[in-house]
Amino acid sequence: MRRVPWIAALLTAALLAEVLGRAAGWGALGHGPRDRWRVAVTFDDGPSDRTPELLAVLARHRARATFFVTRPAAQAHPGLLDATEQAGNTLDAHGIWHRAALTLTPWQEWVQVAWHPRPTRPGPHLYRPPYGGHSPLTRLFARLSGRQVALWDTEGRDWTGADPATLAAQTLARVQPGSVILLHDGPAVTPALLDALLTGLGERGLEVVPMHELPARRITLREGLTRLRSSYGA
Repeated sequence: MRRVPWIAALLTAALLAEVLGRAAGWGALGHGPRDRWRVAVTFDDGPSDRTPELLAVLARHRARATFFVTRPAAQAHPGLLDATEQAGNTLDAHGIWHRAALTLTPWQEWVQVAWHPRPTRPGPHLYRPPYGGHSPLTRLFARLSGRQVALWDTEGRDWTGADPATLAAQTLARVQPGSVILLHDGPAVTPALLDALLTGLGERGLEVVPMHELPARRITLREGLTRLRSSYGA
């Protein structure tokens, strides 16, 4: 029997990690219970010079969020980490390098997954991979380091060029009870988008809490198939 070349095996493993880990998200934390009137707003990539604006908007709406921070940004803005927590928000990990998992060596990814901005804080300790990307080792490293991989089910798309009102309306159209909403700490549009989004969520009677308070649940096989169809336009 002819052996499969090792490079083909590696490519197959990488493809499976992308499809099952990121697109389907099987076993990662996705949304929370659909029968409770709560949602989670999450921010990737901070802290940044935009963080104080986001904290002010959250405070005005009496909302609390989860901030997935990177190590370089955390080291550059230690005071913002403290301010974020003091306002009742939660800090979790977005890694050391904002790079797709498949571009990291195994040793780099181990360090990436194991880092957390508040390692002594009682768990759960969440890790959101940059871009949601997975390598064949991501879930193993997360398990070994006591991390839970945290994804999302609704995107605010604040990385596009659309205006805040349009983005908020599009996001609200996709939100359900239990949704985990992905925003970013940095884009100029995000504070205004957040303000409009929180207004709309409040009008629906949805409470905004940190992700672990939903609580977020692991994505099931059936939910993963739904995510796959959505990801690939089926």
